[in-house]
Amino acid sequence: MASLAAIWKKSNAMAAVGNSVRESDPYELRGLPNDDVFFYSKKIDNSRLVRQADPCASGECLSAVGAGVLLLMLGVSIVVPHVALVREGYRLEALKAERQTLLDKRRELDYREAAMLNPTRLNDIAKAQNLTSPMSSQVVHLEGQNAGSNLASNRTPASPGDR
Repeated sequence: MASLAAIWKKSNAMAAVGNSVRESDPYELRGLPNDDVFFYSKKIDNSRLVRQADPCASGECLSAVGAGVLLLMLGVSIVVPHVALVREGYRLEALKAERQTLLDKRRELDYREAAMLNPTRLNDIAKAQNLTSPMSSQVVHLEGQNAGSNLASNRTPASPGDR
């Protein structure tokens, strides 16, 4: 309140001086707002003061830390499944791309196999190596248990005592 009184004293004194001594200049600029207000600061030294320990403060601190940990666990339990879902989505897309690549390779290999087993190609290779068809005397027909069967068998004929 002392500064407020000093402001009023100063402004009244200036008004009295301004009216009697000098005339108003038409080119003089107006003063800034609160140009006549002065603030004073006083240095205060609290280094000798010692704060007393509050026995309830540690309990409040622990409860705040516990609430923070609980919120952190809740956030992690929400975020972790979402991150796992996104990672599995990327993994699934990578596996789909790998499957498509393998199907393309398989298709190419099937084509190459069909080209290699082409009868005209095999005949050309046989002619290049001077291979000929077997003569009728070189052909051996295997007789199975059924005379009408044309299947070959590696089993030995069963004797009447064996079962």
